[in-house]
Amino acid sequence: MRKLAWAARGMSVVSGAVLLGALMVPSAVADDGPGSAPAPNSAMTEQGKKCGARDVSSAAPDFSNFPTGVIFRVATDAQGHSFVNDSRNPGVWINLGILANAPTCVIDSAASVTENNPGILYITLLTQDGVLHEARCTTNNTVFAPGNIVAACGTGFSVLPNTPVV
Repeated sequence: MRKLAWAARGMSVVSGAVLLGALMVPSAVADDGPGSAPAPNSAMTEQGKKCGARDVSSAAPDFSNFPTGVIFRVATDAQGHSFVNDSRNPGVWINLGILANAPTCVIDSAASVTENNPGILYITLLTQDGVLHEARCTTNNTVFAPGNIVAACGTGFSVLPNTPVV
């Protein structure tokens, strides 16, 4: 009987650990857009090691023709992926890997927005190798979503010349 009691306690410890792991999983929704193909910004370097760092930045337009309270957020994860959120679309994080020339191994982000309508949201990403990549996305009264982010960001990302940060 003692063996069964010990086994039952062991099972409850294992169940508790599994439950704790499930509760610690991030609850944010990240949407890659149409289709389910993996995003081009991979989580691995050439050596097969994980790259990236958790980071978040934000920008809020402040002009009269734009809805008040709008915040654009850019976040990165420990695997080197980057995401954007438009506060008018709560809980939806769009994987920036769907944009042309999206960088891999992102470790830092910055966001700023111009004071016009339509404005420009500047998304700047720093990669593990010290290169800055920038995307310019048109902002207006249309909420960013996976289906329109590619059109809003035009040519996608471009490398800012002479910017290795070492």
